[in-house]
Amino acid sequence: MRHNQCADIVVAGAGPAGLATGLAAAALGLKTTVIGPRADPADGRTAALFESSVQFLKAIGAWPFLEAKAERLNAIRLVDATGGWLRAPEVTFWASEIGLGAFGYNVPNAALTEALERVSAGRVERIVSAGVTNIAADQRWMLVTTAEGAVFEAALVAGADGRNSFVRQIAGISTTAWRYDQAAVVCSFAHSRPHRGISTELHRRAGPLTVVPMPTNASGNVSSLVWVETPAEAGRLAGLDDAAFLAELSGHLSGLLGTLSQISGRKTFPLSGQTASVLAKDRVALIGEAGHVLPPIGAQGLNLSLRDAATLAELAADAKARGDDIGGLEVCAAYERQRRTDVTARSWTIDLMNRSLLSEYAPVHLARGLGLAALKAIPALRHAVMREGVSPSFATPRLMQRESGGT
Repeated sequence: MRHNQCADIVVAGAGPAGLATGLAAAALGLKTTVIGPRADPADGRTAALFESSVQFLKAIGAWPFLEAKAERLNAIRLVDATGGWLRAPEVTFWASEIGLGAFGYNVPNAALTEALERVSAGRVERIVSAGVTNIAADQRWMLVTTAEGAVFEAALVAGADGRNSFVRQIAGISTTAWRYDQAAVVCSFAHSRPHRGISTELHRRAGPLTVVPMPTNASGNVSSLVWVETPAEAGRLAGLDDAAFLAELSGHLSGLLGTLSQISGRKTFPLSGQTASVLAKDRVALIGEAGHVLPPIGAQGLNLSLRDAATLAELAADAKARGDDIGGLEVCAAYERQRRTDVTARSWTIDLMNRSLLSEYAPVHLARGLGLAALKAIPALRHAVMREGVSPSFATPRLMQRESGGT
């Protein structure tokens, strides 16, 4: 059965990246359909969203529903906990150094998706479905079929259906994937000392251990945790009872957050990376993990995904305003060009940072230490790195710029 109306864009996938793509396109005047199941309301993970991503959420109307559930990130502290003799200096980056009230906010994934779903009502055609089961070209249109048998027409399909993207496979786009001998233990916990909006990343030989501020709740002060270990050690940690787990975590934090308690359910995730050979072709553009998967280091994953969403929406809207084909070669080529540099740079940086911790080669640790020492000693360099990390100079769409979303 063919749907009785055509859309400019059909988005396959209704996680944060997919919903954000639909809302960005709708905000710029494009008729948009978002297809996919509702997200898991029990998802206990959080996402550190940088300032440009917060501006984007303001621009698409989602931030008012999130602000009370998010926690400011005032500073980021890097601590060398490798235990080696070439110990790097501790470095703290303060948002105020570059004129920001905060680097961004730590947001629960479930709250983010709930806010995006709420704002989507009346702005996009939201089809709750098990997913997309086929896409096929029909002259200047793509025919998108759902698991329930409905068919939708669109000039452009945005594949935001995750790392195992069905849309990417049907489009014939290959990937390069790699794995690390690491896994992350993820949870949240309460603590007696205030976090003061400071995210702390302990650089350890097995990988980073990162605690990120969360809003105060009935348990008191709360932070989220991403603890990277070998798969065997991550499995052991996940199997401990709460008291034993908190005791080991407290040992690593060395009193940083005081007495620990009230741990949430722990989950483990293997660390891996993946990039698509092309990010757009033949009326199909890849969004988020359909195009790039990064390990949970440096808080880059969802920020990259939201830049994908904003960029694609703007390119498509600009093409429509010119009277051009929004799914044509020009738009696909521009999307590939504009997103490839950002994705490659972030993937390379995170991979290098992670592998430098795992390396047994002393000069690698020396180089990492010298780099952190330079960041600590040279304010101009530190400020440039902070600005680039929060909002890349070469890849900031209009919807993510400060004037687009207010103050």
